[in-house]
Amino acid sequence: MSADDPRALLRAMFDAAIAAASPSVCLQPFLAQLQPPKGRTVVVGAGKAAASMAQAVEAQWPHPVSGLVVTRYGHGEALQRIELVEAAHPVPDAAGRAAAGRILEAVQGLGPDDLVIALISGGGSALLALPAPGVSLEDKQAVNRALLRSGAPIGAMNVVRKHLSAVKGGRLAAAAAPARLVAYAISDVPGDDPSIIASGPTVPDPSSFADALGILERYGIEPPATVLQHLKAGMAGDIAETPKPGDPAFAHATTQIVATPLRSLEAAAELARQAGCEVDILGDAIEGEAREVAQEHARLALQARAAGRRCVIVSGGETTVTVRGKGRGGRNCEYLLALALALDGAEGIWAVAGDTDGIDGSEDNAGAIVTPHTLSRARKRMLDPQALLDGNDSYRLFHTLDYLIVTGPTRTNVNDFRAIVVAP
Repeated sequence: MSADDPRALLRAMFDAAIAAASPSVCLQPFLAQLQPPKGRTVVVGAGKAAASMAQAVEAQWPHPVSGLVVTRYGHGEALQRIELVEAAHPVPDAAGRAAAGRILEAVQGLGPDDLVIALISGGGSALLALPAPGVSLEDKQAVNRALLRSGAPIGAMNVVRKHLSAVKGGRLAAAAAPARLVAYAISDVPGDDPSIIASGPTVPDPSSFADALGILERYGIEPPATVLQHLKAGMAGDIAETPKPGDPAFAHATTQIVATPLRSLEAAAELARQAGCEVDILGDAIEGEAREVAQEHARLALQARAAGRRCVIVSGGETTVTVRGKGRGGRNCEYLLALALALDGAEGIWAVAGDTDGIDGSEDNAGAIVTPHTLSRARKRMLDPQALLDGNDSYRLFHTLDYLIVTGPTRTNVNDFRAIVVAP
């Protein structure tokens, strides 16, 4: 692999980042250390990686298991002993609601000799779709759609989701007590905070009903009347808060992060070094509006080019998009189109951005590639790149140019991967 072929190098780096987070690889050392219980082992899980994590448990845990995991439609795997359900993401549906209810039932009534293995990954917030009493699925769907369009960061969105749920925000662990609970999490959130990954079903929740209502107000979201009533009842103490740090429900519960965005960035960075490039890792927790992050990254790339550096600029995290138009495209394509505009055809600069789960937003692509000729090729096709960015229609440009990266579901999820090759 050589920087003389930037497009191939970028794709290889993206693939390396995904491979580093494969459940078959990252779960093995943790399962090897796990002591079997005297009683039953029940496996539950939710997220885009839930099926592949369950498959790894079946292959690597040589003891009897039963249980149920839920993943996104199209992200399933063949399982022998653990039941698999597929449901909707990012807006929950009835299948997710039913699966979450069954998962909650599966961990109830267990004793101290039993073991619960919880497999948690990004996407679990939408897939564990059991509403709190008094809140309907339709209410949750409405709030979810509004949050997704608001530009709110994932941590803020998940504070709201926890307080509308019967299972998230530590409630799954509370239901499993007094059984021993070991959660394995693949992180898709900035900072690898387990209370944010899939809205933290197995860990204490430091946030409050007041926090949730404040987030809705901050982003101008008017919730359904029943949601507003529910949050205000929680603030008044009429509804129990989510379990907090120090709650005895967590006395026998542990959570271990088995794959992180940083490990995937480092795996990709090593590939770039082998290709003879310097590597600048900006961090694995970058947030903010996709187009604003792109402008900053373009500035860094142009500086490196001016200095004659042969380098790769790598970053992870989760940007956001405040949707104002009616076009198609996820946050990675939006980032790339804004990056191309900021680079303005500068020679010697190529870039990739994609979601490691294989799905950029709700489209069929993981991400896309930017070349020095992206803008000129688009204009020859009678496309207006700036107008497409203004209309949140980045998918159209990259699809037309055949610059999309399509992997299909990767069955893991360590958030977004971005890399810029500067090869002057």
